[in-house]
Amino acid sequence: MDILIYCLLIIMGYLYGSIPFALVIGKLFYHTDVRNSGSGNLGGTNAGRVLGKKAGLSVIILDASKCCITIFIAKLVANTLHLDPNIIYFCALACVIGHCYPIFAGFRGGKAVSVAIGYALMTNIYAFAVALIVFMITLKISKYVSLASILAAISIAIISPFIGYTMTGVITNICIVVLLVYKHHSNIQRIKNGTENKITWM
Repeated sequence: MDILIYCLLIIMGYLYGSIPFALVIGKLFYHTDVRNSGSGNLGGTNAGRVLGKKAGLSVIILDASKCCITIFIAKLVANTLHLDPNIIYFCALACVIGHCYPIFAGFRGGKAVSVAIGYALMTNIYAFAVALIVFMITLKISKYVSLASILAAISIAIISPFIGYTMTGVITNICIVVLLVYKHHSNIQRIKNGTENKITWM
């Protein structure tokens, strides 16, 4: 019975992560498919580039909420039914995978940044704080959002064994970082070539 509940929670995480909020907001309020403009990515950055700052911020918040809500539900069920608390990490990872490869959008999704923010916030406030500091410092120096996101995620993987994550949590962190870096491979190449877009507001 426990195995069935674990499976249902993990599937729930993937399906909720698969909701393409950038696509929904674009089509519902702007009659625009963001996949056909900008980078074609279903994330907050591209939504902001194509639809405007308000839409971009809305997508970032909604995408971040994916892991927040997934972990909250998984933790609630685990506590109520006395299940292994590590189930939250499996659900969170499924949610991140769903965001990157959504079944509701042809498996073409975002780059895991916003959902990773929600994940860090819900699993360890120290991880969230360190990632935020690394992100802001890198962004200030480089002006690259992609590089700041990558280094912030890597910082969590590096410090996670020392700030209270279980071994399952540490492995989950590494998996999320690997996925995030992989999804940014084109950005990494553009950074190497000096063609990656830089922010102008900082």
